[in-house]
Amino acid sequence: MPPDCPSPHPAAAIVREVGLRDGLQSLAMVLPTATKLEWIDAAYAAGQREIEVGSFVPARLLPQLADTGELVAHAKRLPGLSVSVLVPNLKGAERALASGADLMLVPLSASHAHSVANLRKTPQEAVAMVREMRAARDCAGSSMLIEGGVGTAFGCTLQGAVPPGEVLRLVADLLEAGADRVSLADTVGYADPAAVRRLFGQARRIAGDRLCCAHFHDTRGLGLANALAALDSGVARFDACLAGIGGCPHAPGASGNVSTEDLVFMLESMGIGTGVDMARLLALREAAVRWLPDQPLHGALWRAGLPRTYPAPSGAA
Repeated sequence: MPPDCPSPHPAAAIVREVGLRDGLQSLAMVLPTATKLEWIDAAYAAGQREIEVGSFVPARLLPQLADTGELVAHAKRLPGLSVSVLVPNLKGAERALASGADLMLVPLSASHAHSVANLRKTPQEAVAMVREMRAARDCAGSSMLIEGGVGTAFGCTLQGAVPPGEVLRLVADLLEAGADRVSLADTVGYADPAAVRRLFGQARRIAGDRLCCAHFHDTRGLGLANALAALDSGVARFDACLAGIGGCPHAPGASGNVSTEDLVFMLESMGIGTGVDMARLLALREAAVRWLPDQPLHGALWRAGLPRTYPAPSGAA
C-alpha cells in the first residue's frame, strides 16, 4: 500500500482470550484452579485486557468450569482487565451478577437444532431469556454488559444450512430485548471470507457499532482469513483461544478455535496494535504445553516461529 494511502483497517484491535472457557470446556481433563490463575496472570502480563474466565453452568455438566466464581474474583483484582463470563440461563446470569464480572455473554444459536441441543431452548425462547436477564441486571443496579452471541451463524453440523435472514432477525431481536451488544460466531467452521463480509456487513446495518465481536473456528483452515474479512467489515474485536484449543460439546466437528498467538501475530504484522507482548504470549503458549499434556494444541506461529522481519519496520508498505 502506498505510504500516502490511508489504511482501510483500524489502528488497533482487541483479542479477547476465551481459552479458559471455550477452550477448556472441550477437554476431558480438569485444569487445576491454581494453574488457571497463573494463566490469567500471564495473559494479563502479556497485555491482554479482555479475558473470558469461565461460565456459570452446573458443575455436574462442566466440571472443567466449576471454579468460575473464584477466577472472576481473582481477575477483578487486575487493574483495567475486562472480565467476562458465559451464562446459558437466568440462574447463571444471577450468579454472574453476584460475581461482579464486567460482561455476561449469552450464547444463542441461529440453528434451531443446535439451540435445542445446547440450551434446551428454541432461538426465540433464548431471546426471551435475554429480556429476563436485562430486567434482572437493571433491577440489581448493575453496570454489567450483556452481549448476545449468535452462534452457528454460517451453518450447523446438526441442521445444515442456516438462512442469513434468521441470523439477522436474531441480531435485531437481541437488541430489542435489551442486549447491550451482539456478536457473530462461526461455531462449526463453515464460514468463508466472502460469506463473512456479506453477513457482517448486513448485521452492521442493523446493529451499527453494537456489532462488537467476531468468533471463528479454524476447523477447515480459514479462521484467520475469516478474521481478516470481518476486520474489513469494521469489526475490531475478536475471540481467540491460546494454542487454538476448544470447540463445542454439542456441535460435532466444531474443533479448533482461532489461535490467539496466530491472530495477534497477523494483526501486529499488519500494523494493527493489540497491546500484546508477543514474547510473553509465546511464553504463555509454551506453558500451555506443560499444562495440557497429551491434548491437541494448534497454531502455525508456534511451529514456525517469528520471522526475522518481525516486527515490521515503522512505515513499511
